[in-house]
Amino acid sequence: MQINFYQVDSFTDKPYYGNPAGVVVLDAQADESWMRKIAEEMNLSETAFVYPISANNYNLRWFTPVAEVDLCGHATLAAAHILWEKEFVKKSEQIRFQTKSGELICCNNDGLIQMDFPKEEASEISVPEELLKGVGVEVLYTGKNRMDYIVEVESEKIVKNLTPDINMLKKAGMRGVIVTSRSDNSEFDFVSRFFAPAVGIEEDPVTGSAHCCLAPYWAKKLNKNQFKALQLSKRQGVLYLELNNDRVKISGNAVTVFEGRILY
Repeated sequence: MQINFYQVDSFTDKPYYGNPAGVVVLDAQADESWMRKIAEEMNLSETAFVYPISANNYNLRWFTPVAEVDLCGHATLAAAHILWEKEFVKKSEQIRFQTKSGELICCNNDGLIQMDFPKEEASEISVPEELLKGVGVEVLYTGKNRMDYIVEVESEKIVKNLTPDINMLKKAGMRGVIVTSRSDNSEFDFVSRFFAPAVGIEEDPVTGSAHCCLAPYWAKKLNKNQFKALQLSKRQGVLYLELNNDRVKISGNAVTVFEGRILY
């Protein structure tokens, strides 16, 4: 049997930037152990598996090389990009994804792919020792939501030059750690980086789901609800955000890098 597989760079308009994601388009639900093996074989931060439920309505699951995750932005963006590009769905029509985080809706918006995600607001906490040692710099704020820690630091320079203790962050007990600051560049509102060693990702290049936490955090600090954000990984990526009550609209570009067939 042959199954189509695609690799897409998300949150960028040119290849080899942004965040690479695998997309596997299925005819029907697949065995979970097989999906885990494929994600491990692909060795990308996330591989998305989609299959149709009804017209423009798809089941969507995300796997890292070592674990299934509850929410992933860049692989959702990649999945929507492929379903439109390969004409599984007309570009004029929305795509509804059924996921572990509820229904996620994607649409084309002025040339960008726009995703409608749940807000994942953090609550302030005392800094856990493992997190403080792992980040290794002075922090201005520490919060936590159901998935991640969020840490604000003094400057973009600190975010960019951060060299965290990955083994210590892995002991912090959450999916990942978001490190953020205001941007020094007037083009962007804020910058961030994202580390998730607990699910097999030392640093994720561009993380849509982290911005479900970042958007409400910066909305309070900047007194606005629309943002242009830069994730400062080596590959970098740009995200356009709009906070709307309990939802975060996340928009970005995507580029198909290659496609092939999985044989099994």
